Amino acid sequence: MVSQPSRPSQASPMKSLVAGGVIIAATLVLVDVQNMRSWLSRSQTSVNEKACEEFVQTEATLSRQQLAELLTIPERDSKERVRQVVAEPYCRMAGLSVRAGVKAEREAYPLEFDPKTQLVILYEDNEYAGYRFNFE
Repeated sequence: MVSQPSRPSQASPMKSLVAGGVIIAATLVLVDVQNMRSWLSRSQTSVNEKACEEFVQTEATLSRQQLAELLTIPERDSKERVRQVVAEPYCRMAGLSVRAGVKAEREAYPLEFDPKTQLVILYEDNEYAGYRFNFE
C-alpha cells in the first residue's frame, strides 16, 4: 500500500488569523493607553482647585452612614436637603464655572473612615449638582 502525500495542515491559516488578531489587539491597547494618559493628565486638578478657601467646621467628618444617605439624594434637590444629612462642611473651596453663566459652590467633607479622602459636594444656585472624591 502506498501512503498518500500529506495535505497541508488547516492549522496554518488559523495560526495566521490568530497572530494577526493579536497584533491588532496589541496596537489598539497601546493607542488606548496613550489616549488614557492624556485624558488622565487633563483630569488632574491643580493644587489650588483642591485647596480650601474658607474653613467652616474643622472637626467635621462624614460617616459611612451619612455618605450612604447622601448618595440617595437625587441631583437638583435643594441644598437644604443635603445639609440635613451632612450638616456644616469642613471647608468651602474656590467656586467654579461648570456651565456657562452658572457659578458653582464646592464644600469639602473628610471621610471619618478615611481622613485622607474628602467628599466634595457641588452646588449650583442652591441646588445639589453632584459630588466627587479628592484623594491625597
